[in-house]
Amino acid sequence: MKVTVARVYLHESANAHEKILRYLHDEAQVCGATLFRGISGFGRSGEVHTSSLLTLSLDLPVVVEFFDRPERVAEVVKHICTLVDPSHILTFDATAHDPSNGDA
Repeated sequence: MKVTVARVYLHESANAHEKILRYLHDEAQVCGATLFRGISGFGRSGEVHTSSLLTLSLDLPVVVEFFDRPERVAEVVKHICTLVDPSHILTFDATAHDPSNGDA
């Protein structure tokens, strides 16, 4: 099945990821979503957000990733663009494999 995957790049301290995850689950009801917490990252500002064993940062990079049918993702991304900077959102085409249909 052809799907679109979307990734929303954020930083933990903004707490936007919580609002986005609730929206994806409760309202948009997309096929699947995952929140990834990075150990290090930087964006347009050049500021590096990092974690080590000695310092546990509470402002690490996070990525919300979700997928669904292309037209559904387009609708959801349109809404998420009202919550975060649209340049922090990437989308790409993918294939979801369904073993019950002979996809392995």
